[in-house]
Amino acid sequence: MLQIVDIERKMSTSSSHFSIANQLLYVNDKIKAASVKRPQHLQYSTPRLVAVSKTKGTDLIIEAYDAGQRHFGENYVVELHEKANDIEIQDRCQDIQWHFIGHLQRNKISKILDVPNLFVIETVDSEKLAKALSDSWGKLKKSGHLQVMAQINTSGETSKSGCSPSEAVQLVKYIKEHCPHLQLLGLMTIGSFDHDINSGPNPDFQALFDIRKEVCQSLNILEKDLELSMGMSADFEHAIEMGSTNVRVGSTIFGERRGHQEKGTASDQSVQTDQNRETNDVQSSLNKIESLALT
Repeated sequence: MLQIVDIERKMSTSSSHFSIANQLLYVNDKIKAASVKRPQHLQYSTPRLVAVSKTKGTDLIIEAYDAGQRHFGENYVVELHEKANDIEIQDRCQDIQWHFIGHLQRNKISKILDVPNLFVIETVDSEKLAKALSDSWGKLKKSGHLQVMAQINTSGETSKSGCSPSEAVQLVKYIKEHCPHLQLLGLMTIGSFDHDINSGPNPDFQALFDIRKEVCQSLNILEKDLELSMGMSADFEHAIEMGSTNVRVGSTIFGERRGHQEKGTASDQSVQTDQNRETNDVQSSLNKIESLALT
């Protein structure tokens, strides 16, 4: 009878609306476990978790913040601007850190730079964009530098933004030499969505790792001083094992997205599939136990 009660409790937990706090604990445990698997020379930092909150309401952001999450990622300039300037978020999430992780058009620069607590723009993919950001930040006369990452299109897909791998060194060099108001935090890639990690290392992640080596050797930068932002809900553990220092996780934390559907959400939906599969397995076990109890 106790076994039946335990299974019923597990089934109730699986089928009910999961807690964002619990999901954050789950993801952070996965991050720690993946970090341990990295080679010794990659053990210099703990990967940063960026909770991708695009299309999610401010109530869910506050819930995640109250659970200890501080870094949040948004893909759309207008949505980020509205959330960052929300009175309740400003009041209750005073040390929130925003990452812009979507494609940035130059006509949206003034709006993105008006975002309170903007931590980094991860998607600088051209010299023109870098120069425009630097000039605009300088005119605002804000203290400190604007942190950015150089986005590299390692998969070669035309649907994704980013400079080509062959242009990476030149873009980084340009940012460091001609953009005095920018601070280069690292390199970022999205990578292909359909890579099967069971088939081996993701070539897009390996490419970014190799590009960092090339950039650092060419420009005399220490590798530990140049972050790698790669990995999302479906593959963040794999990305960390390959050297990622910054992972962008959305659906695993907040559940399935609504609106603004994009190509990458298909892999994120595997989380819900796993939950459904677990519920079915538990129900099957419960039926077997009840059957035995009746015989």
